[in-house]
Amino acid sequence: MIEKIKGLMKKYEEMIAYLIVGTLTTIVSWVAMYLASWLLFGNPLHPSSFENVVMSAVNWVSGVIFAYFTNRKYVFKSHESMALEIPKFVLSRVSTLILDLVIRQVFGWMGINTYITTLVSAVLVFIGNYVFSKLVVFKKSDK
Repeated sequence: MIEKIKGLMKKYEEMIAYLIVGTLTTIVSWVAMYLASWLLFGNPLHPSSFENVVMSAVNWVSGVIFAYFTNRKYVFKSHESMALEIPKFVLSRVSTLILDLVIRQVFGWMGINTYITTLVSAVLVFIGNYVFSKLVVFKKSDK
């Protein structure tokens, strides 16, 4: 039984690491966002549109920075040039940010509950980020 578990862990090591790193990325980005809210705006219960934009930007930027370095080291174990990887990583994350915005708009127009919208978007963005990272950003070279 133990050997079977070890075999499964080895087989799915990358996906397990990606789930852990993704969870940590979410925590880091939320902490950065709420810290920015507290430091810049006094942590309002009902932030203005401007405050929401600033907090969302802090959330996204901190998440992308943390995700790049942790994915590079712990998930995909890349040794390629960071100068080549970083632009691809940022562009891939911009594309999934756009996906998130589109999903939110379309689901909003359809009158779908915001909790369902958030869940669907989070799952699709998570999958999209993994696919982009695996196939575009951190793809193994043919060396």
